[in-house]
Amino acid sequence: MGRTEDWSELESRIDYRFRDRILLETALTHSSFANEQLEEQFDSYERLEFLGDAVTGLEVALMVFEIDPYLNEGQMTALRSSLVRTAGLSDIARKIGLGKYLRLGVGAERMDLRNNKTILEDVLEALIAAVFLDGGTDEARRVVRNLFMPEVEEKLYGISGNDHFSDYKSRLQSVLQKNGPADISYELLEESGPDHDKRFQVSVVFEERTLGTGIGKTKKHAEKMAAKMALEELKCI
Repeated sequence: MGRTEDWSELESRIDYRFRDRILLETALTHSSFANEQLEEQFDSYERLEFLGDAVTGLEVALMVFEIDPYLNEGQMTALRSSLVRTAGLSDIARKIGLGKYLRLGVGAERMDLRNNKTILEDVLEALIAAVFLDGGTDEARRVVRNLFMPEVEEKLYGISGNDHFSDYKSRLQSVLQKNGPADISYELLEESGPDHDKRFQVSVVFEERTLGTGIGKTKKHAEKMAAKMALEELKCI
């Protein structure tokens, strides 16, 4: 576990290849491992974690701010908090199998710290800091967005009990099929922007007529905005 020969697998999972392998090594090294080494000196991830917390927090805040122009301050705060708290970060760390790649001391291994939520959170932040130092701002932003966007979408579209987060696509389907089956399609009109800041424009079409168009940071969000515009045009919301 935590073998250096496995680290290329982790690089594939985050879609980033390190030029400075020492940064990756440091991000994955727990202090228990560093303290047990007598012949060679290693740094732990703790200093990187400090920087990674700031890099991650800023990019997640930007994602939340940009993904839906109708979110108010309270909704943005709740969404951001759910992503950057320990449970949210450790969930993402588990999805990429981060614990497998940690270098732990003997005692820490016995305590099963490889699966500890707080440690997984810290190491994920350290890993993002390592990408930032190795590849710069754009690469760090891209990696954060790739890791967090599925969680943003799941939490955003999974919220219930709030009219703002209603499923506009389902509502549009219901409105249009009152008089019979409704064949609705969503068509991608344009995809633009760099990998870390994509923008999609989608139209919703019914009986060869465009009912609305929407723009979003993901296709799913653009489709939602297109359905919302269609409902507004139909005076259904």
